[in-house]
Parts: sequence; C-alpha cells; structure tokens
Amino acid sequence: MPQVLPHVLTPAEFHQSVLDLSPQIAVFDCDGTLWSGDAGSGFMHWSVETGLVSRDTADWIDAKYRGYLRGQISELDICGQMVQMYQGLREEEMRTAARVFFETRIEKNIFPEMLALVDELRDRNVEIWAVSSTNDWVIEEGVKRFGIPASRVLAARVRIADGIVTDTLLDVPTDEGKAASLARAGITRPDAVFGNSIHDAAMLAIARRAFPVNPSPALLERSTNENWPVFYPASVSSPKLSA
Repeated sequence: MPQVLPHVLTPAEFHQSVLDLSPQIAVFDCDGTLWSGDAGSGFMHWSVETGLVSRDTADWIDAKYRGYLRGQISELDICGQMVQMYQGLREEEMRTAARVFFETRIEKNIFPEMLALVDELRDRNVEIWAVSSTNDWVIEEGVKRFGIPASRVLAARVRIADGIVTDTLLDVPTDEGKAASLARAGITRPDAVFGNSIHDAAMLAIARRAFPVNPSPALLERSTNENWPVFYPASVSSPKLSA
C-alpha cells in the first residue's frame, strides 16, 4: 500500500499559517528545526577533536555514545551524559567553546525561513521559547541569532558550583520531558510548537497547533496520524508523495 504523507506546506503557506494563529507563545526545538544537523553530538565530537576534554573523558563518552547507537543507552541518558562529560571545566571556558563551535560548525546551517519567521514573531511581541536536549551553552549561544534570550531557553544543563561545571543534572528536556520542562516554566498550552523529531512529539501535542519542520521518519508517521501539516525548508528535501 502506498505510504500516505501529511500535507506539505509551501513556504508561503507555512509562514502565513503561523501568523494566522496570532500566537502569544511560540516554542521551538533547535537542532533540525532552527538549523540542520545535531549540534549536541556535533559539540561532543568537536570537544574530543579539539582536546577540550581529557582523553579519559573522550574514551568514556565514546563508549556511551556507541552504546546509544546500539540501542543500549536511552535518549534521555545519552543527552544527560553529553553534558556531564564537561564536569571539572570552567563555565566561562564552556561559553567560549560553545561560541567558537557554533560560529564555525552550525551557524551556516541556520534555516533562513525559520530565522525570518522568528524575527517576525518577535516583531509582533510573541513570547518565544527554545527547548532542546542539547546542552544549554550551545543552545543559548545559537539562539542569540534569533533574538531568544537565555531566560527563555530550556536545555540540558548541570549545576554550576563556583564557576565550575559539575555532573549534577538539573534538566534534560527530551520526549515527555520537553513538555514537563515547559510546564515547570508555566507553559502548558503554547499556541505554536515547532519540532523535527519524534522526541519533540510530546510538546507538539500540547500546542494549539503543531508545526513539524523537516520531520524525521518517525515524526512524519506521527504527523500523518495526527493530521499535522509539515514544512521542509528549501535546503532539505521532502519525501515524494506516493501515487
């Protein structure tokens, strides 16, 4: 049986459908939604390549990540471990590293359509939040380009003690945890939510309207079941509709 796909919005339809909501609160996932690629795993690999972390730490996180790829470690656990790997480093050092990483590896991958949309929403005084399972240093650095303040970023983070990174997890927003993190911030029914992964499905489901952007295969299937129209930025290819 041919695969049934949800309606694919054109850029004009996507942009207008968001504005037509007259949203007061809009929530965005980041990796794969505001920009292409996975900044979380990218920063992990970059940290090893540049010597930001010790050899022992590099070996430890490599073993954990391989276990994750084999399905032996959960999404929640690996996202937490990819923040805990920096324990003992100075927070100032992490901020600098995140800035260099984002400028050199991720900034060029920002989706222009999403940047334009967020800019217009900000001009309309929409309250905008970024929610990600990537560490807060990278996400806070990245969303500066979108005018989203650190106070409206919910990302994977650990406790900082006297300027030093610890391994004590404070939050890892993924799957149902994304909706839970929003609820703790007082947001239980955002007007518009944007995400690209099945790990965003729980927070997409609480929105007045869900906007899957560049959806993964699993989220594409969920979008079909939920009748959520989807959007693909120009730099990524959408699946062809079956005859």
